[in-house]
Amino acid sequence: MNKSGPIIIIEDDIDDQELLEEVFGNLRYRNQVIYFVDANEALQYLNRNDTHPFLILSDLNLPKMNGFELRNEIFRNLQLQNKCIPYLFFTSGADRKSVTDAYGLSVQGFFIKPASIHALQDTIRKIVEYWQECMAPSQFE
Repeated sequence: MNKSGPIIIIEDDIDDQELLEEVFGNLRYRNQVIYFVDANEALQYLNRNDTHPFLILSDLNLPKMNGFELRNEIFRNLQLQNKCIPYLFFTSGADRKSVTDAYGLSVQGFFIKPASIHALQDTIRKIVEYWQECMAPSQFE
């Protein structure tokens, strides 16, 4: 896990992207935030050898390839597994099956997007600060 690497946001809703931009602007983390509206484009980016992201926040409902399919592609890819990138779902709704399926793909978190900007900022802060403190095998290479 590259704690100084970019935070990858895979979100096709432009309004949600704008809210997240405001939140990350307020929190002033040094990490670059990179947005993708398409999971295939995100996967191409992640597969580059020179790419070492810190964290992935992914919506579930995405065009072309949904969040589950993307997570499965990452989970099955040894090169991406070795990068130790925390993968979290950050979505509008949840049901038992979605949460169970997500953890079956070894996601590191499943979060519902809060309704208020204050709650959204608080959630993002908790997520980022948790992963900043967390150790990963890639830190010993």
